[in-house]
Amino acid sequence: MVAKESLIATLEKTASHPNFWQDSRSAQLTMQEIASLRDKVKSWREIETEVLGLNELLSMLVEERDESLKVEVKADLESVRRRVESLEFALQLSGEHDHRSAILAVKQGAGGVDAQDWAAMLMRMYLRWGERRGFKSEVLEATQGDEAGIKSATLKVDGRYAYGYLKADKGVHRLVRLSPFDADHLRHTSFALVEVLPEVNDQREVSINPDDLKIETFKASGHGGQSVQKNSSAVRLTHLPSGIVVAVQNERSQIQNRNLAMGILHARLVDLELRRQAEQRARLRGDHVSPEWGRQVRSYILHPYQMVKDHRSGYETSGADAVLDGDLDGILEAYLASTV
Repeated sequence: MVAKESLIATLEKTASHPNFWQDSRSAQLTMQEIASLRDKVKSWREIETEVLGLNELLSMLVEERDESLKVEVKADLESVRRRVESLEFALQLSGEHDHRSAILAVKQGAGGVDAQDWAAMLMRMYLRWGERRGFKSEVLEATQGDEAGIKSATLKVDGRYAYGYLKADKGVHRLVRLSPFDADHLRHTSFALVEVLPEVNDQREVSINPDDLKIETFKASGHGGQSVQKNSSAVRLTHLPSGIVVAVQNERSQIQNRNLAMGILHARLVDLELRRQAEQRARLRGDHVSPEWGRQVRSYILHPYQMVKDHRSGYETSGADAVLDGDLDGILEAYLASTV
């Protein structure tokens, strides 16, 4: 902690310089680093204070043999242990973008109507997970399915380390269940693709040439494709060099939808660059580079038994209903721990 406190002092001295804000991008990054370091130091110093207090209680317990103190010390020790474990786990979320909010896209895969329903189930799962953690979660856009569910949706999960946690869920998710859409009630297998992107706080992180954008406007649609607005407020952006397409119809204002779409496009371009760099590093190491989109990361089995299994960490749970209701922390943490 001494080293971090020394670094905070150095950065604060830099921030007090008269010319500090001339480069606003650099200044913002410095202030973010100061805030992050302060949070970490504060948390560890609070635990240090609690441990010192526990040492005093332990001394009293030894001297006085007070059984009531024994219960209190045991409870306080357990509380400190859980907090230390939480802080130690947070050290794993040290990637460049891990502290950021997340933009998450869910897309139906193979499986017809069942796959569209499965995509909607996943969308709800992530919204519930965000609620459980106290994050602000919202649907930025969604394309309704033909009979049920959704064809695709884009969510924003706004909270510190949202991306660090949710990046574990990139890839293909598989569902096995008795289909509610099959007249014979047979078992079906459905697939959905999940993309997770870090929110870009400063859109200057990637440069977009306006000439590289194709911008289209259209009327926002509701379930079944019916028009819900007379004005063309929905926006579709196509980034010509990469082929990335982003459509947003969440807001009533065309300007708001365009700003949201630009934010998502910047996030996708950052993710594209991150994947390019990762593949380049893997080739230099001689590693096999597997296609990101084809990787099955998790299976959810609802029949003939209940089980959720993460195929990378090996984590399994029979509490499939709880997982689909947003109880994801165990799975996410097991994956993150397995990558250390």
